[in-house]
Amino acid sequence: MAWLKQNFHWLLTLFIAFVFIQSLFFKFTGSPETVYIFETKLDPWAASLGFKGLFAPGGIFSAKVVGAAELVASVLLLAGAAITSSRAVQVLGAGLGLGVISGAIAFHLFTPLGVAVVNTDGSSDGGELFLLACGVWLSCAALLWMRRSTWLAWLGQRRAG
Repeated sequence: MAWLKQNFHWLLTLFIAFVFIQSLFFKFTGSPETVYIFETKLDPWAASLGFKGLFAPGGIFSAKVVGAAELVASVLLLAGAAITSSRAVQVLGAGLGLGVISGAIAFHLFTPLGVAVVNTDGSSDGGELFLLACGVWLSCAALLWMRRSTWLAWLGQRRAG
């Protein structure tokens, strides 16, 4: 039990990094699944609200931009977990990961993308992407809770300064 308490952050970190890193191939190569999600579903939805190009290549929420943020979060999480004296790095990675994945969950819930993504061929992922996003969100939140003394100290210094 002591081992688990001491190393639980590794399980959370490895899960988050696995989910983020395994999706990079799709986001960075313009795979049909990624094009469908970002350019066929999300960008037309954003355009209907007056934000054309938001999810298109070159947009501020394009697949490559989101993928880059996920890569940075993964590197920060893994580096912070490996260097025990650098919990602040892990906090930054968990915070970035939480922000990215909160956006993903919101887009699943509040856009035509939906919880179960239906692909152009009519197949459904059965909600797998959404469930993985929820798992990443919970893992990032748990890491931030475990490392709360670090970020609470930052908040305390801001208020005092």
